[in-house]
Amino acid sequence: MKILISCLTLLITLSSLGQEKKRARDYGIEFGVMKTGPLNAITDVKGVKVGHQTLIRGENIRTGVTAILSHGGNIFQSKVPAAIYIGNGFGKLAGISQVQELGNLETPIILTNTLSVPMGIQGTVKYTLGLKGNENVRSVNAIVGETNDGYLNDIRGMHVSEEDVIEAITGATDGVVTEGNVGAGTGTVAFGFKGGIGTSSRLLPESLGGYTVGVLVQTNFGGVLSINGAPVGKELERYPFRNAIQKSDGSCMIVVLTDAPLNARQLERVAKRAMMGLAKTGGIASNGSGDYVIATATAESMRIPYQTRERLDRGDVLKNDAMSPVFLATIEATEEAIINSLFAAETMTGHDGHTIQAIPLDKVIEILKKYGVIKG
Repeated sequence: MKILISCLTLLITLSSLGQEKKRARDYGIEFGVMKTGPLNAITDVKGVKVGHQTLIRGENIRTGVTAILSHGGNIFQSKVPAAIYIGNGFGKLAGISQVQELGNLETPIILTNTLSVPMGIQGTVKYTLGLKGNENVRSVNAIVGETNDGYLNDIRGMHVSEEDVIEAITGATDGVVTEGNVGAGTGTVAFGFKGGIGTSSRLLPESLGGYTVGVLVQTNFGGVLSINGAPVGKELERYPFRNAIQKSDGSCMIVVLTDAPLNARQLERVAKRAMMGLAKTGGIASNGSGDYVIATATAESMRIPYQTRERLDRGDVLKNDAMSPVFLATIEATEEAIINSLFAAETMTGHDGHTIQAIPLDKVIEILKKYGVIKG
């Protein structure tokens, strides 16, 4: 009998380990009206890669690094048009001024925790200088964003190293993107629940250009959670200021990549729309929140060579009148990426014994059924 029970326990354990974490769409939740890409991830944009370095050590270290590569080549030698929009500027985004001045990006995008931004810069610079063709480079503008994971992570210990950053970059792949408690989302908190990394994508119909828009988020912010219009935060009685002492501070990093031929000015317009996606989830960009959107265009026709004898930029750009579908795709993908980060995250205990619970999916699904978001 004991052997039988042990075998059954083992089978149940193996079965549970083999089950994949469901994403929001797997429960029948549909966000917006546009179709997703095949992976419903930022890597649906051709050439884009994502890598995570997750640091879970002992009882107090819960942090990491996430790297997003706009294309698989030497980004310094083949820069991409870029823009950064500040939803609320309580943050430490490194490299912003050069992007705003020149309208391009020359390194992978790095996400980590607040006090590890210097290591993010150092690791990205070291990686870039080590690439073939960059032997004579003497200036690198690393783009490093952050959120503060100090509730679950021993942030003062500054445990992220430059090697962690480099491993996140070199380990980046163009396949399925792991979500939840990984990389830069390892120790984050969103809407009072465990936050993390989330991603989504939208594919425009051929009649509107056939472009792909991909979004990746690092969620660590507050507000009154809403899913497809259903007041989930209110129903769960989990929202800021309810007892006049709870705060809504935190941050959200949003990365938007698209293969649409857009210049820096147009990308800033796109980046602004990502904040609308955040607002649809109930985020309020509170006083203490660092909410930044980094947007780049990955199309080869838009890339900017580091060294060239050409005096004029080349490449046709999308007309302003044709940009509304890209705006809608950005809003929808941002909204879904944020919700995916919550659905993928799991309960975590970390620094000083602090515990943040995962969002109670069983209760959430019942609320969504109640409000007609999920049928049946």
